[in-house]
Parts: sequence; structure tokens; C-alpha cells
Amino acid sequence: AMAEKVLVTGGAGYIGSHCVLELVEAGYAPVVIDNFHNAIRGADTLPESLRRVQHIVRQPILFQELDITNEAALQELFSKHHFSAVMHFAGLKAVGESVQKPLEYYRVNLTGTIRLLETMKAHGVKNIVFSSSATVYGDPKYLPLDENHPVGGCTNPYGKSKYFIEEMIQDLCKAERDWNAVLLRYFNPIGAHESGMIGEDPQGIPNNLMPYVAQVAVGRREFLSVFGNDYKTDDGTGVRDYIHVVDLAKGHIAALRKLKENCGCKIYNLGTGTGYSVLQMVRAMEKASGREIKYKIVGRREGDVASCYANPALAERELGWKAAFGLDKMCEDLWRWQLQNPTGF
Repeated sequence: AMAEKVLVTGGAGYIGSHCVLELVEAGYAPVVIDNFHNAIRGADTLPESLRRVQHIVRQPILFQELDITNEAALQELFSKHHFSAVMHFAGLKAVGESVQKPLEYYRVNLTGTIRLLETMKAHGVKNIVFSSSATVYGDPKYLPLDENHPVGGCTNPYGKSKYFIEEMIQDLCKAERDWNAVLLRYFNPIGAHESGMIGEDPQGIPNNLMPYVAQVAVGRREFLSVFGNDYKTDDGTGVRDYIHVVDLAKGHIAALRKLKENCGCKIYNLGTGTGYSVLQMVRAMEKASGREIKYKIVGRREGDVASCYANPALAERELGWKAAFGLDKMCEDLWRWQLQNPTGF
């Protein structure tokens, strides 16, 4: 039988590229689109991340440069391929930047998704896995965060855009009973594929803790700024749930299998259920790299919460998925990627 074609939007990015790899390993035929907003060009018109995925899986990856806000291009793509499902990663994702450029975030994330969903509808593709975020929970009212925790108290346009898209997809599934959607709320993806060939490659100053920590360890940056050490946590620094990107990617394969059950609209947390503080993460990275990581305590950052970690029990129960990799593995894999690619792709 022909392998099922799965459209992967934003598939050249950090999480997308790891998911493309897992899709191929699981026997699917991914078709990737990306507009290079957050991806580096490689040889053969391919993004460098996917060129490397091809090398790892030893088979070609179908790729087309395409922006999801381009309706005509989407229509043409869907006419050319028969997709069984869509995995939707494409979007802008920097929290701080979203506060500065709200309209751009709403235009790309909301309009892009609406056009994608309309095109899917027009071509009878009724299965989607959406890349959401734990930011939809806002300031935690209780911990660990389960899927019933109230959503929508988001502190920035990025988080709001994820929340609005979740609402749109839920409304669509209510209106169209033959649609199936799995909304995945990610906690903090870190690490890299164990080959060290693909990983997170932030352009400019990293927005996330661990790429920054890794760049300090490799000597690319002088020190880490720790935003606040007066939170109500064990050591005063912010606590987050970090998940290995390969575990996260495997969660997407489990989500695709769930769609097959005609599941309607389902929502799952993808996290480990364990929270680590900034200083615990710094120590774990010092251990993995064997290098000292200098840091300075500076003021709190606007919109940061003290603690945020998942209750991942529902995903385990309904998807049969559970994070397998612990903190040491996350840091070792991140360090291998950083060491082999000191300036990224």
C-alpha cells in the first residue's frame, strides 16, 4: 500500500523537522511546506534541517516553499496531493516579539490557520493535529496543569493566537461532525535528535532558556541572564516542565493514530509532569557539558509565571504516549547538537 501523505506546515522548524523524521520512521510520507521565516536554506532548494533529515532517514523528503497565508498556493498544493491529515506547526512564536508586533502575530497565526482550514475543507481533508502551547493556560490557578484548567487568560498576543486557534478548531469540529482534531499543548521542548544533526537553531538572541544556556556553555555568549530569583519556588527561580523534542515528536505520531479513531476534537498536554528551576537547568547543563555556565541575576521579565508544569496523565491514558527521556538525556543531546553546530545550521 502507498504510505499515507501527511502535510506538515512549518516542517523545517525545530519541532517540525523532528516530527518529519518521526513520520518517516513511522511509515508515513510527509509533504513539508515552510516559508523560511525561521529556517535556514540548504542545498537543493531544501531547508538545511530537512536536508539533514533526509541524510538520517536515507530517503527523499517532499518539500515546497510556501506561505500558509497564500491561499492560491495552498489550493494548488491540495489539488496536487491527496493528504490523509495535516500537522500544523507554521506560525510566529516569540512571546516578546508578539507584544511588540501584535498585528503581525494575529495576521500570520490566525489568518494563516483560517486559510489552511478553508483549503482543507474545500478538498475534503478533515484531520488535523495542531501545535498549541501551555501558554493558553495563562497564570496557573493550580498545579500540575491538566486539560480542564481554564484557558484564555493569556498574557501576550502569541498565547492568545494559540488560544483563538484552539477555539476555531473546536467550533469547526462542532459544526462538521466528520472532522477530527488533536490539539497538543506543548510545555517546554528542549534537546535534539541524538545524531546531533538537527536541533534548535534560534536566529539572533535566543528567546528560550536552554538554547541560551547551551550558547553560553559553547562560548558563544558570555553569561546567562536569570530573570528573577524571588519567585515562590525552592530556589527563587522560575520552574518549567521541559520535554525532549523527540518525545514531543512521538506524541504527534500518537495523535495521528488517535485521529484514525474518528475522535472528534481532543486536547492533550505534552509534558513530563516534572518541573525544574532555571538554576537546576543550569546545573544539569554544566554536568552534560563539563563546563562552567556563568549567570547573572536580573529583574523579573514581564508576563513570566513562577511555576508551570503539566499533568500528562490524559495523554498517557488516551494516546498511549508517555515522555521517555529525562533531564540528563535532554541536556546531553542538546550539548551534542551545540558542540557539533556551534553557530547553528
